[in-house]
Amino acid sequence: MASGLAISALFGAAPAQAQASADTLAAIRARGALICGVTGTTAGFSLPDSQGVMRGLDADSCRAVAAAIFGDANKIRFVNTTSQNRFTALQSGELDVLIRNTTWTLSREASLGFEFASVNFYDGQGFMVKKSLGVDSALKLDGATVCVQPGTTTELNLADYFRANAMKFTPVVIESIEEIRTAFNSGRCDAYTNDASSLAAFRATQTSPADYLLLPEIISKEPLGAVVRKGDWKFFDIVRWAHFAQVTAEELGMTSQNLQSFTDSNNPDVQRFMGRSGDLGKMLGLQPDWAVKIVQQVGNFGEMWERNITPLGVQRGINNLWTKGGLQYAPPMR
Repeated sequence: MASGLAISALFGAAPAQAQASADTLAAIRARGALICGVTGTTAGFSLPDSQGVMRGLDADSCRAVAAAIFGDANKIRFVNTTSQNRFTALQSGELDVLIRNTTWTLSREASLGFEFASVNFYDGQGFMVKKSLGVDSALKLDGATVCVQPGTTTELNLADYFRANAMKFTPVVIESIEEIRTAFNSGRCDAYTNDASSLAAFRATQTSPADYLLLPEIISKEPLGAVVRKGDWKFFDIVRWAHFAQVTAEELGMTSQNLQSFTDSNNPDVQRFMGRSGDLGKMLGLQPDWAVKIVQQVGNFGEMWERNITPLGVQRGINNLWTKGGLQYAPPMR
């Protein structure tokens, strides 16, 4: 889902200089499981399958962190959160990490006491209408009713966009993502605005996806990623480099299926990745093969994308590797 307002008063925010009150990594190990906050309701990102197993890009990003820490991606507990309670849940320690379509903004780091460790999806806010409305551009929505969730940057971006284009609109503000989608389907609003990825996920789950149109305008930058409490830099590093390990693996051509074939490689980058040199695991407080465990059990970044996002009909685009014109770029693992 799109990101939330960064106003401390609304969320009971901790001061920007606040430090994490505990050793998160030690607490996770003592508990025996990573607690990861997700939406639990968004196809392609975090949604239980028919067996009750949480599936999606965000869910797999959580699993990558668990695999790095425990060597076991299944040592994880998913907690469903809303746009309104996600930040207080992280601040209070109910969650170890939040990975639920949450946008990286200055105010969230400066006033809410958080740090964004990685970006697993470069997104932007869009609009969806039913084709029957006869509208093919957001600039033709003057006077429209628009479904939007409260407490989000989506709500702010919506107001800014209409004001900048001298248009009027009537917001239909609903907290629950499921209720807002029901309202849109029932005709309570002419348009539905959210991150384009979320709109695509919604369309993909409908009986007749062709009846819905994603308008071409993208009105914001929405880098979505993993959020941790400010101050616990050891845990921050693990969350950040779990993502970079998946990107690096894709850069090196490593997948969950061919990883074994790299065991005897003389490539120094591969040797460091496999934990055979460099002591990178020790630097992070992890086992030498922490990155190998991630790829074995979760896959590289491209595998995650193909498994979770491609079925939604979303192209990788700017989420591709930098070598293919995208923004996914991992610093050297050395």
